[in-house]
Amino acid sequence: MALTRIALVGLGAMGLPMATNLVAAGFAIRGYDLRPESRAAFAAAGGVAAERPAAVAQGSDALLLMVVNAAQAEDVLFAQGALDAMEPDGIVALMATCPLKAVEHLAERVAATGRRFVDAPVSGGVVGAKAGTLTIMAAAPAETLAALRPVLEALGDRIFHVGERPGQGATVKAVNQLLCGVHIAAAAEALALAGRVGVDRDVVLEILTGSSAASWMLRDRGPRMLEDEPRVTSAVDIFVKDLGIVLEAGRGAGAALPLAALAHQLFVSTSGRGDGAADDSQVIRAYRLLNGDGA
Repeated sequence: MALTRIALVGLGAMGLPMATNLVAAGFAIRGYDLRPESRAAFAAAGGVAAERPAAVAQGSDALLLMVVNAAQAEDVLFAQGALDAMEPDGIVALMATCPLKAVEHLAERVAATGRRFVDAPVSGGVVGAKAGTLTIMAAAPAETLAALRPVLEALGDRIFHVGERPGQGATVKAVNQLLCGVHIAAAAEALALAGRVGVDRDVVLEILTGSSAASWMLRDRGPRMLEDEPRVTSAVDIFVKDLGIVLEAGRGAGAALPLAALAHQLFVSTSGRGDGAADDSQVIRAYRLLNGDGA
């Protein structure tokens, strides 16, 4: 049976365009966010905004969670009654970046009610959310993912079935975030060196992005590293959280992750000086301080 009544909790920088894309794809979707302005923006885009999580999930076939962390997901599902408001065989899709053990725990509690669970973190950022080109790393039984796939296809153009067990999607996302965080930190180190020795950083960036040293993160974040106050597409504090999850995964697997640990400390130090809400490209400020170049 096709899923027709969709609920989405978390109308933030990524969740709002995701919900809007579902509206455009013809789904009957309700959305909820703590912030009234986010609910109003969703309503203006043609969605139906609800005042409470239980109301947004009432009678829904699928509930998508684009919340900040696992604690918020647990609160929405259980403390605020969203899970009980769903259809008895509904699907909960956790699309936020969360630790493996937390995902497993949430999945177990959802399954105990007879409902289905999809561990489906995403990659692609705000740009991908707006364009509907997210990469989705989904772990669930094949038949559950097949039921949810039409919904996911409105959100992303690369949907991978990474396993059948909850937590496998979270693990793949941790590997992804390890590289993202390290690549951003490495790009910042290179551009900080260029600035330190006095060469034209714009020229250096043009050279690097067209050479074998290039990475997606360098091309995307590099230009913003050269700005004093760039627009925020992904905050420093997101990588404080995500690289913390990466390190937790490493500890659980007995895997040494020295580069991830160092990158994490650079993001932590940037956040600790009050720049946690700045664009994550501004981890370059940590290098400027280390080098005595000021903020």
